[in-house]
Amino acid sequence: MKDQDYMKLAIQLAQNTLGQTSPNPVVGAVLVKEGRIIGMGAHLKAGEDHAEVQAFKMAKKGEAENGTLYVTLEPCSHFGKTPPCVHAIIKHKVKRVVVATLDPNPLVSGNGIKQLEDAGITVEVGLLEQEAIDLNKFFLHFIKHKTPYVTIKCAMTMDGRIATTSGDSKWITSSEAREDVHQNRTIYDAILVGVNTVIADNPLLTTRLTNGEGLSPKRIILDSNLRIPESAALLHDKKAETILLVGKNVADERIGQVESDFVKVIRLKTDRPEVEEVLSVLGGLGITSLYVEGGRGVHESFLKANCVNELHLYLAPKIVGGNFSSFGELGITNMQSAMKLDLQSVQQIGPDLKITAKLIEKESC
Repeated sequence: MKDQDYMKLAIQLAQNTLGQTSPNPVVGAVLVKEGRIIGMGAHLKAGEDHAEVQAFKMAKKGEAENGTLYVTLEPCSHFGKTPPCVHAIIKHKVKRVVVATLDPNPLVSGNGIKQLEDAGITVEVGLLEQEAIDLNKFFLHFIKHKTPYVTIKCAMTMDGRIATTSGDSKWITSSEAREDVHQNRTIYDAILVGVNTVIADNPLLTTRLTNGEGLSPKRIILDSNLRIPESAALLHDKKAETILLVGKNVADERIGQVESDFVKVIRLKTDRPEVEEVLSVLGGLGITSLYVEGGRGVHESFLKANCVNELHLYLAPKIVGGNFSSFGELGITNMQSAMKLDLQSVQQIGPDLKITAKLIEKESC
């Protein structure tokens, strides 16, 4: 096997833990000596052993000496909930460390590399760097902006409609596409909708996979006047924490009617939720990634604020006509001003198409 093969394995190990480690990054590590893998690991949960330590624990005592360690992210060099990984690497007398990408966290940011080199260890950086960056897009965005990475998910017909003229929207896409959405939910810290969606659909906003497995994200509801029905399922099911973001003038008495051990109400500084403040508040709560599922007015507000990183569009092979467009009125009057997308992938899921795209020239939010 070559260096690239070992790093691919480390990336795969990290990939398998997406959604488990927030607010920490996902990291994989492979320990090799004389052409043989002697240890490997992944960071499984914040506060638990990092990938490098897992790999050392798998190897026999003293076996790592003069070996090579492949790791997807620069080893940490500071004390957090666990000791610095660079200390473990130096202690086990590894000869060479291959790192996919540097850690932009100011607590690390090249210092891990420096400490290893100062200890006489050969360090190489940049192998499969883009793959490693893509893997930790949530963490890297959060470290830079202190706000969550935002993905809008939208199911629509081929003519861009999210409902019929009567307002009926169940179901636009197939069960296979809905299963894919639930799989996506497992990797995001939080899911966000507007209160109108709650009133209309009484959704659970949890992860419900066919095999019954999957982490459920926190549920964020934008509700300026705290109109959410007290009978709403997500106020009572205790399946995931629910956070209601409300306007500044909502009465204490009304807040007391809905708050509980699983439901938190946060007053914003304005009468209506502004996207920039919403993201700032969520970032302050340590939420690194946000899956926005609408409805149309919510999608419109996020796009107008230029605070969307990625789009997941599910297109059903149906046409219904009408004016229930997917993203509302964005105020774009000429094609030159259209929001431009960089297509990442197009795949068929059941009878539907899933388009994944990133926004080009997105401002920082």
